[in-house]
Amino acid sequence: MPQPQQPYESLISQLDQLHQDAVALEKKFAPAVKSVHPRFRKSAKNLLHYLALRQHDIRELQEQLAQLGLSSLGRAEGHVLASLQAVRQQLCHLADCAATPQHLAVSFFENRTLLAAHTKALLGPKPQNRSTRIMVTLPSEAADHYELLPRLLKAGMNCARINCAHDNENVWLRMIRNVKEAEKETGIPCKILMDLMGPKLRTGPLQEGPKLLVIHPAHNTLGQTTEAAKVWLAPPAALPPKEADAWLPVETDWLAQLQEGDRLYFTDTRSRKRSLTVIKKERNGLLAHLLKTSYITTGTTLSLKGDNSTQRTATVGDLKALELPIVLKKDSFLVLTREPIPGEPATYNAAGHVERPAHISCTLPEAFTQTKAGQPILFNDGKIEGQLQEVHPDRLLVKITYASASGSKLRADQGINLPESQIHLDGLTEKDQQDLKFVAKHADIVNLSFVNHANTVEALFRELKALKAQDLGVMLKIETKEGFRNLPHLLLTVMKSYPASIMIARGDLAVECGWQRLAEVQEEILWLCEAAHLPVVWATQVLETLAKKGRPSRAEITDAAMAQRADCVMLNKGPHVVQAIEMLHDILGRMQEHQNKKTSMLRSLHITDLKDLPQG
Repeated sequence: MPQPQQPYESLISQLDQLHQDAVALEKKFAPAVKSVHPRFRKSAKNLLHYLALRQHDIRELQEQLAQLGLSSLGRAEGHVLASLQAVRQQLCHLADCAATPQHLAVSFFENRTLLAAHTKALLGPKPQNRSTRIMVTLPSEAADHYELLPRLLKAGMNCARINCAHDNENVWLRMIRNVKEAEKETGIPCKILMDLMGPKLRTGPLQEGPKLLVIHPAHNTLGQTTEAAKVWLAPPAALPPKEADAWLPVETDWLAQLQEGDRLYFTDTRSRKRSLTVIKKERNGLLAHLLKTSYITTGTTLSLKGDNSTQRTATVGDLKALELPIVLKKDSFLVLTREPIPGEPATYNAAGHVERPAHISCTLPEAFTQTKAGQPILFNDGKIEGQLQEVHPDRLLVKITYASASGSKLRADQGINLPESQIHLDGLTEKDQQDLKFVAKHADIVNLSFVNHANTVEALFRELKALKAQDLGVMLKIETKEGFRNLPHLLLTVMKSYPASIMIARGDLAVECGWQRLAEVQEEILWLCEAAHLPVVWATQVLETLAKKGRPSRAEITDAAMAQRADCVMLNKGPHVVQAIEMLHDILGRMQEHQNKKTSMLRSLHITDLKDLPQG
């Protein structure tokens, strides 16, 4: 039975309106489109078309189109006008009206071609057996342990990430040289990405505790020693082997006389008699076994008994001072100071009342001028929550609204999030400007952290121009509520440079937007980036427990499978990172047979053969 004419006309009218709105938004932002890199020109137009489409609630239209067996526009991100026109042509065929083809910014086929080209320009050629690249954060050990790099590349690493928040230029350079050498050895290409630290709000230093080292042998549930602690005794410059549990700095000349089997006696800070037994002598130090828990401080005397010793005693060298964390409980108070005063716990009088609340400094001065009382504040990835009670130019008074029942520990250099505060920074931080000089010389991609506004991206471009490094790939790390809110402007701005991309930093983003909104937020970022044909890096906690502990959780396997919808997946460092790369490589290769972005790929299912089903 022929369908009535009126519904077709209504649907065609709605599609025409969506098309007009898309073209109107493109015209409105014509100067922005003109300013993007020529290779991004079509993509910028399509992004604006998609933004115009998503200003409407088209769910009812989608349902009506689906009932007619037509596309419901659920996969229109990469080619908005082409999708609208294709559906309109089908409706015109049903309604027996004349189709009116119009100029398209991006055709159906160009969508994938553009994204593939932009991804290759940034992250290098597509690896074998999978389309999604793998990025790995290099540990500091990668600077001095070359053998790790070929293993990472052979396991499936396509991009090496170096975080400028850690280590220094000498360490970074050794890492990069090892990556380049491993590329030559394996024949596997690898891009180098360097993260600028950005204006991350962090806690300042804490008051130093005693210079003390506590060494624990392994115990069972009955408190019985099951394995001795391995202690590395060596000069301060001699790095310990991987199997060492602790490190005591001792002078070279004294160590030279020691032999395997020698026993070294000492008294720890609790006046407990203890001994170390030398089990292995190496060129630059020795390993010793310790069977009882010991508290050793700088200056502890080690004694060697025996007639063959030329020098019977030595003292333990300078140990690292213990960090004394601030323990915070619900309803307690914390003062954030602008001056970098070392943090201290609260002090109490004889009656148990607080004389002075705990205090610690904050690394970002803007936090004291661009926040308001009543706004939330979070510490250490949201493990501690609070509310600003008072805001002063030199201090913030925080009331703790959530902490663990026994109290949560706040340490130095832990993250601070102000999700409701629209902190605006002009330009790059002084550290980022300095680090960028190194990045521009040695990296393929620079990652701009905690970017909230387009003017910060423009500031990066000015610095790159001054350094004659305009061809450096640029990645924007989306990790704040403000950055997510300004994403369309950030995309149009970063597209002035080529190549470019986005990283979804899900850790801070979840803290800022709320854990319950993370899935929705990362979905929207994926949609917008697909509309802009920009490659996306899916980052933070992918196979985290596998990389760190050697065994993944079930939820992590599902998360890694979902990550195939991005163009690159980032793994963090850990002792089992090679195993994590291998598993991720396998998961991504399998999932691409089932999923491409949001589209299900309907290959044959390997569940059962129909002939094996019961016949009734």
